Amino acid sequence: MTRNHAILRPLVVAVFGVLALGGCTKGTSDLREWVDAEKHKKGEPIPALPVIRTFETFAYQDQGARDPFSPSTAEMDTTASNGPRPDENRPKEPLEMFTLDSLKMVGTVGAGASLQALVKDPGGVIHRVHRNEYMGQAYGRITAVGEDRVDLVELVPNGSGGWMERPASIAVGEK
Repeated sequence: MTRNHAILRPLVVAVFGVLALGGCTKGTSDLREWVDAEKHKKGEPIPALPVIRTFETFAYQDQGARDPFSPSTAEMDTTASNGPRPDENRPKEPLEMFTLDSLKMVGTVGAGASLQALVKDPGGVIHRVHRNEYMGQAYGRITAVGEDRVDLVELVPNGSGGWMERPASIAVGEK
C-alpha cells in the first residue's frame, strides 16, 4: 500500500495543479465591464465658486506730505550719524567668525580682576577670553566675565541705517 500511495500522491498533486490553473483562465471580462460601467456614471456636480467681494480703492490725496510707511531722510541721517558704530579698522579676533549661539562657555581661569572665561568654538577649540575682547558675528564686545557667564554688548543694525547696542550673554553649560 505504501507503493500505491507513492504513485498516487504525485498524481493527486498534478490534478489539483491543473484544476487550479484552470480557474485562472476565466479572463478579465467582468473587470472590464465594471470599469466601463464606472466610466459611464455621471459625476456629482461641482459646487459654484464663492462670490469675491470687491473693495473700494483709496488714493492718497495729500501730495505734500511724506509717505508714512518710509522713514524720512532727516531721520535716517540723524540715526546713522548718532549712536554706536562698529570699529571696522581693528583686526578681527578668532571668535568673531562664529555666531554667538554656536559658542559655548566651558569654565573660567583665574580670580578677581584677572578672571578669564574658557569658550569652546564649534570646532572644539577652547579659547581664553577676557573683558574688552570681541566674539560673535555681531561685533560683540565682552563687558564682564563672571564665574558662570560672559556678558557682552552686540552692535546690531537698527533698520534706519544706524546701529544699536543689544546685551547678550553666554552661560556655563548652555547648548
